[in-house]
Amino acid sequence: MKTPPPLSRLPLSRLSLVVAAVLLGLPGAASAARYPQPVTDAIERALDDEYQAEALYSVAIAAFGEQRPFTNIIRAERRHQEMLKDLLRASGTPIPANGWLDGTKPRPEAPATRQAACAAGVAAEVANADLYDKDLLPKVVNYPEVTRVFTALRDASQQRHLPALRRCAR
Repeated sequence: MKTPPPLSRLPLSRLSLVVAAVLLGLPGAASAARYPQPVTDAIERALDDEYQAEALYSVAIAAFGEQRPFTNIIRAERRHQEMLKDLLRASGTPIPANGWLDGTKPRPEAPATRQAACAAGVAAEVANADLYDKDLLPKVVNYPEVTRVFTALRDASQQRHLPALRRCAR
């Protein structure tokens, strides 16, 4: 039998299927149970960060038009959100709305230039890695399915979004 690739090497679309299998309790997948409050809080905090990123990139798109890297990254942020929502659904936790887009949280202001928008994206992606590494991942270390999702989201942001935004910010 062929050994599957490690989760860190799977494209996010395939990783989403793996997460879905785990969360739905398909044969061979770990069963998901209701998470303790600190784990649920960590998932909700990660979701809020993904929501905030969507708001940042939607403001850039509104200001500078449908162009890369914003269009690619906003689609990725929405996929990230779905993975986190899947974790919450599996644990029976209601899905919070995106307060960054519905007006309950302050919507980011549009930067003056496309380059400034890219620089703001760089700062947001760096902060995203810090959030996962220093705050969220330590809280979910005993929950491998959550750890896998958090690690995949952090890695996608660092390995894909950040380089594209750095090129754009020059």
